Amino acid sequence: MSRPLPTEKALLRGPEGNIDVLIDAPESVRGIAVVCHPHPLFGGANTNKVAHTLARVFRDLGYAALRPNFRGVGESEGEHDQGIGETEDILSVISWAQSRWGFLPLALGGFSFGGFVQTRVAARLADGMTPPRRLALVGLAAGMAADGARHYETGPIPKGIPSLVIHGELDETVSLANVLDWARPLEQPVVVVPGADHFFHGKLHVIREIMIGAWAPL
Repeated sequence: MSRPLPTEKALLRGPEGNIDVLIDAPESVRGIAVVCHPHPLFGGANTNKVAHTLARVFRDLGYAALRPNFRGVGESEGEHDQGIGETEDILSVISWAQSRWGFLPLALGGFSFGGFVQTRVAARLADGMTPPRRLALVGLAAGMAADGARHYETGPIPKGIPSLVIHGELDETVSLANVLDWARPLEQPVVVVPGADHFFHGKLHVIREIMIGAWAPL
């Protein structure tokens, strides 16, 4: 495993202005990963612990891992757009990363609302020249949120993308039943972490173990 570099901060240009990004990269970059954080209107940011965990795992697997802030968070400009504009922003981040590192293997990761956005991104890229080769969705937002205020029409994972869907047994924000209802017609396995809540308090190491156990370094 190559030595990691210090976390880098960058401001990229997106459709609505600046996109505030943190970058965690190994010394030798062999892939590109983009990790999305939870809902920006409920405290989500690229410093979220689950998003941070995903980025560090991808980095240790050989990816330059980019964590953009969604619109209106940190120094990212624009306003929350229910996942529509956010999808365009992530595509812009991917294009920038490819201009820097080339068309390396691409991975996507997302937590909660960030996972919902990444299903949209994966669908957009699936038939292109650089489809995602790995997808990690943790605490995926699907169906009705527990507070009844939000409903997510989460699309399917495009066929052929090796995917990990990880969910907490005791998720109090998006029920496990919601994710199983989404996964069932897709025949998509779901890895259930016993005792884990939505934010995986005390269980972040389990996310890491699942990903490292499933995917070899590039």
